[in-house]
Formats: sequence, C-alpha cells, structure tokens
Amino acid sequence: MSHQKRRVAGTFIAGLDIGTTRTCAVIGELMGEGNRQTGLKILGVGQARSAGVRGERITNLEETTESIRKAMKEAELMAGVQVDRLYVGISGEHIHAWSSMGVVAVQDQEITPGDVARVHEVARAVALPPDTEMLHAIPVEYIVDHQRGIKDPVGMSGTRLEAEVYLVTCSATAAGNIKKAVTRAGYAVQEVVLEPLATARAVLTEDEKEVGAAMVEVGGSTTDTAVYFEGKIRHVAILPIGGVTVTQDLVKGLAIPFHEAQRAKEQSGAASPQFVDPQDMIEVAGTAPGQSRPVARELIAHICEQRLDELFGMIQQELDDQHLTDRLGAGIVLTGGSAALPGLVELAQQVFAAPVRLGVPGEGLGGLADSVGRPRFSTAAGLALWGVDRFQDTGQGVSTLTSGILSNVSAWIREFF
Repeated sequence: MSHQKRRVAGTFIAGLDIGTTRTCAVIGELMGEGNRQTGLKILGVGQARSAGVRGERITNLEETTESIRKAMKEAELMAGVQVDRLYVGISGEHIHAWSSMGVVAVQDQEITPGDVARVHEVARAVALPPDTEMLHAIPVEYIVDHQRGIKDPVGMSGTRLEAEVYLVTCSATAAGNIKKAVTRAGYAVQEVVLEPLATARAVLTEDEKEVGAAMVEVGGSTTDTAVYFEGKIRHVAILPIGGVTVTQDLVKGLAIPFHEAQRAKEQSGAASPQFVDPQDMIEVAGTAPGQSRPVARELIAHICEQRLDELFGMIQQELDDQHLTDRLGAGIVLTGGSAALPGLVELAQQVFAAPVRLGVPGEGLGGLADSVGRPRFSTAAGLALWGVDRFQDTGQGVSTLTSGILSNVSAWIREFF
C-alpha cells in the first residue's frame, strides 16, 4: 500500500493487446510536465494465454474477459497501481483502409481551423456498409490552391483547400465485443486503435517513417503490414496467415497434437533448415498417452520455412500491387510474437531483397523498458504510446490516481465482480 501511495500523483496510461494466442498489457507513467511529455516510463507488464479469440475476433466473451483480467492484474501488480481505462487494439480481415479526398472553398482568403474541420468532414463523408464503423480518419496531406505537401494549412492564404485523409473502418460487432469484454473485466475503453498503427508507433523511428518503411507484424492468426513514407501512413494490409498457421502445418506434417506442435515450434523451430544442426533431434509426444518419437529439427524448420516463405511472398506481392516497393528506403521492420523465430530476419531479407531488422519497443520509453523489449509486446507498448500522443494533443485519456485507498477499493470491486 505504501508503494501505491508513492505514486498517487502520477498520470498513467495502459495499452492492451488481445491477441489470438496471448493477451499482453503494458502500464506506464507519463514523463514530463503538463502536456509537454518526453515519453513513457514503463512500470508494469502482464500477459496471459488468450482464450475465446479466433482470427482476431472474440468468440467467447467470458473466456476473453478472464484473459484480460489476468494480464491486467499482473501488470498492475508489477506497477503497484491500478488504472481505470485502456487503449485497446483491434485487427482482423474485417478492417478496411483507404485514402479519401475532401475539398472546400476558403471563405475569407485565409485558412482557419474551421476550414480544416470542414474539409475533414467532407473527406469522411463516405457511405459505410451495415455493421461498419469509422475507426480512424488520419490527415495525410493538405493541398492549398493546388500546392501539395502542406502539413498545417492554418493561417495560409488561399481560396481552395483539399485534404487527403486516410480512413480506417472496422466491424461494429467486432469492436463492440472488444469493448464489452474490457468493460466486464472492470475497465473503461479509452479508445479502440488499429493495431498496425499502434505497433508501428512502437517500433518505427521517425526517420524510417520519413524515408519509407514497412512494419510487418507476424501475429497469431494474422500478419499486419503498415507502410509509411514522407512521415505518413500510406497503406495497411492484414493477411490471414500468422504463427498459428505455422503451428497447424506442424500438426499435419508431424502428426502431433496442436499443443505439442506449438511447443516444438517455440523451443526447437527455425525459419529455415540452415539455422539448425542437421543432426539435432527432439522428442515429440504422440497422440496416444505415453507415446513419443524422435523428430529432426531440420524437418520442423523446413515446414516453418515453407509457410513463412509463402507469407513473405504475399506481402511482397501486396507491396508490388500498391507500387510501394520502391518507396521503402529504410526497408522492412519485423515484429510480433512470431517474429522471434530464429532465422526469420534472414529469410525475410532473401524474399524482400531489402534491409530487414527486428523491431522491438524502445524509443521514447524509460523505467522498466527492457521488460517490453520483445516483439510480442510491440502492440501493447505501441497502444500505450498512442495514449501519450493523445494526451499531448488533447490533455485527456489518462488514469490519475487520487489516493492509494481508492486504488485498493477499485481492485476489490474488480475482484468481487
């Protein structure tokens, strides 16, 4: 309790990544004064095996709620604080993203914030299919009297204002179930954020975004790609292949149960046979109780390589189709829970014929930053950093503790319900 009292004046932000295989939580404290923040001091992290999630959609509300509770409780215990609101990620094949243009006439020859708000409204005025909601509308570029490349047009002279806005929509049902699970776990949803954007916030540098880079997050059931150049988001793609797909290939190829295939991949797998000793063998459990047999690590790596090579080929095709390949001066940044597989960076370099590095959270983080310095925490850390940006812009979206007693009461209420 005394530990909590020492933090009562703090301002805290929490990010929650509800993945197909793992739920990760990150709690941090704002560093800086007022709205002038210098970064995020990591105080606590938590993780739990995900249950009730398939293909990035919630299929069992109670199981997902329990996974959220476990991850958040672990993070809060480590941090010594309780938070009341979360930045939560969303992904999946139901996500759609595209650029939309808006144009308005400038009334007084000088562009005002009202003109900018109007052009945003025009760009956002698109017909949405049923069960679809707008997730983000991100300004990419402004054009004043046909002059392009303007980042902030307020105060400029002109008669015509155009805006390119990057729109992101999602399934209203999928977003609603995420909010419901978080609420049942005892927290409020501050904002639902597209995961590729949050992940890129954690692992891409500003220089990489300017020169051009593709963030590739290899998750459980999907692989998310976010492409940046000239400092702005330009393209998002979500492919229905991830680490679970590789595990399923091992189930079929080795004729072993799923949990055994997952263990073999995590403990003995590699992205290519060249990264394992051809003489290495491991014991895998069979389908019958007490049954086991030896399997060559080289075979496991071969099965992994086939699927991962296909995945990277799909990403390369997506980049080619969108004419983005030549815009990636900084290359590819790999991250996500499945990105830690030995040899994955080298395999990606062969497929993309471009610079590839492993991306982990680090820039702008202090405190226990090493505790999130792994690919699996990239999205959760990015969500917390997204919250830092939101606070800088609006002064809102954080948890501020008023007393240690309140924190303990809050925790008791959550346990009770």
